[in-house]
Amino acid sequence: MDRRSPFSYRCGACGRCCHNQVISLSPAELLSIARAAGIATSAARERYAARRGSLLRFRADGGCAALDGTRCSIHSGRPLACRLYPLGLERTPDGDRFIRLEPAQDSVGRYGVDGAVSDYLADQGVDSALELADRYRPLIAAMRERIETLVDFDEVEPREFWRRAVAEALREANYDANRLIDALFDPDGVGAACASIAATIAAHLSILHAMIAATNNPAELAVAAILLAVSLGYSPAEVASAR
Repeated sequence: MDRRSPFSYRCGACGRCCHNQVISLSPAELLSIARAAGIATSAARERYAARRGSLLRFRADGGCAALDGTRCSIHSGRPLACRLYPLGLERTPDGDRFIRLEPAQDSVGRYGVDGAVSDYLADQGVDSALELADRYRPLIAAMRERIETLVDFDEVEPREFWRRAVAEALREANYDANRLIDALFDPDGVGAACASIAATIAAHLSILHAMIAATNNPAELAVAAILLAVSLGYSPAEVASAR
């Protein structure tokens, strides 16, 4: 499906789609969650996120950590995947492709064709959420370029270097400390907090670029770049195969 494809969906507010999902969070999405909840980004990461801030947390009963009954307690700051549902988004070099997902079990939501994908995206604030998230994408190139200045890939086998980075980035427990990842998913903690989300992101990006330029550990850079790419909806190959 593309933006012109016929599509509509009426949510039944049943909360069925808010269970047993795997939902990536970008730094911008975690920031939006924090602002919707009225808490600092460090607290939002602890309460609503897993895997160092890059995944939405789900409770032992399968429900989203933000679910209150059948109501989303952070609805104004909900993640991109929640805004898109029941559509999935595949980001390709030829542009974005949308996929109609199977409804959650026992969902009372209603599908239709009395509109277009573009109308649904506009109603859900998808494009503005995508724009905020994509402001972090240039950091991937910045980290990759910094790695190139630190590693002699004629001496270091690149596939093994990146394999180790991917494995470490996607580890959900017992992972190594990484100050770049901590900074990526805690803008308030590195002094970037401003009055608006957009201003906070601008300040955050400036701080992160400075941190990247000052980092001399290529493994730390590689792991952070991989995790950032995945959090933005891209494959680890966005970083690892870009050489």
